[in-house]
Amino acid sequence: MKYISTRGATAPKSFSEVLLMGLAPDGGLMLPDHYPQVDEATLQKWRVLSYPELAFEIISLFATDIQHDDLCDIVNRTYTESVFGTVEITPVRTLSDGIKIEALSNGPTLAFKDMAMQFLGNAFEYVLAKEGRQINILGATSGDTGSAAEYALRGKKNVNVFMLSPEGKMSAFQRAQMFSLQDENIHNIAVEGMFDDCQDIVKAVQNDVRFKAEYHIGTVNSINWGRIVAQVVYYFAGYFNATTSNEQKVSFCVPSGNFGNVCAGHIARQMGLPVCRLIVATNENDVLDEFFKTGRYRPRNTEHTHVTSSPSMDISKASNFERFVFDLMERDAGKIQSLWADVASGEGFDLKDQLEQVRDKYGFVSGKSTHTDRLATIRQVYEQDDELIDPHTADGVKVAREVREAGETIVCLETALAAKFDQTIYEAVGDVTIPRPIGLGGLEDLPQRVEVVKNDVGLVKNIIRAALE
Repeated sequence: MKYISTRGATAPKSFSEVLLMGLAPDGGLMLPDHYPQVDEATLQKWRVLSYPELAFEIISLFATDIQHDDLCDIVNRTYTESVFGTVEITPVRTLSDGIKIEALSNGPTLAFKDMAMQFLGNAFEYVLAKEGRQINILGATSGDTGSAAEYALRGKKNVNVFMLSPEGKMSAFQRAQMFSLQDENIHNIAVEGMFDDCQDIVKAVQNDVRFKAEYHIGTVNSINWGRIVAQVVYYFAGYFNATTSNEQKVSFCVPSGNFGNVCAGHIARQMGLPVCRLIVATNENDVLDEFFKTGRYRPRNTEHTHVTSSPSMDISKASNFERFVFDLMERDAGKIQSLWADVASGEGFDLKDQLEQVRDKYGFVSGKSTHTDRLATIRQVYEQDDELIDPHTADGVKVAREVREAGETIVCLETALAAKFDQTIYEAVGDVTIPRPIGLGGLEDLPQRVEVVKNDVGLVKNIIRAALE
């Protein structure tokens, strides 16, 4: 399996090379040169596998340069009951109205990002040791990616992490998870701005070829292919847990900001997983909802990005969206270069002529949820099912209920546990006891290490230089 860039000007790479790369040298995103096809017999065989066994079967189709025994070891060390709290890893439960939720938040940072990041940390360590290399991770987070990355990479050999986050825009729990880490290889940088500003700094550093090479800069943001491929696994697991035979189809509803999570669902569907629809749920930052309804993609600047009560989705430039549009444009790199030149100019683009294909061939639909909507959904689920869901998952449930067709089975992908967003939960249901896993009591009271900087790529580069020289 070789990997190519959406911009078409990067030589084909192996899985291990792409794992450490981040953005392609031509500014594009890496994708496999083809999607492996899964037939009925394979689906039937996979249906009875444990989660680690399933993860190995799927990832081995993409990581063809990692030896069988080594990949098996990486996967078996990643997906364990001790890390994820359950043998099933991603159990599926059903709400009283029939909407299903796939639990993806049982990892160490209580968010779905752990599902891929734990794999990525172990894969990084393996590849770096094998090649005798070091990598310095530069990432941006709107809340959950950062903590998941730091917990996956803390103490790892040959790895340093520099994580950017928007100053004051995350929940107190999210900040405490990241900033309380005292490991020497973890560096937290709070940028005065929005998540998109942090993401723009990461891209600017990635595009500085000389700096990137000199300081061995990599990324764990959702642009990293290793994360996407690990996320593909839980679509298959969710499908098997929600059905009894491969004749059935399900739809997945995915709370979306950077488009990485639902992009993995797109790839699973292209591989042959019986997915009916991929439902994109946005919050007030509804750039993706606008596209899937009108064909118009208009990323917004910081001034027009809303600060909401589902902060991990406060994103107006969906980095992984380029991967889907590459497929939509029949993998024409020239068209992608042209479209993203329009994005860079601030104009965006209009693909309304492709909307029928987006819906019929690729199965995408979308919906939007607001603060009022998510409070009502949290309250309804609590009253009807006696469980608390986080604001992002509530956005997914709201949209799933809104677009569900007669007889359709919809699996909502859980984003995080309610404990990470206590203020919104209290606003929705009052002063209730919010379950918090053992060991996380008093997290917000721990000492915190973070450096606050202005929105300036040069300042971030200086921090990296000072830490590494």
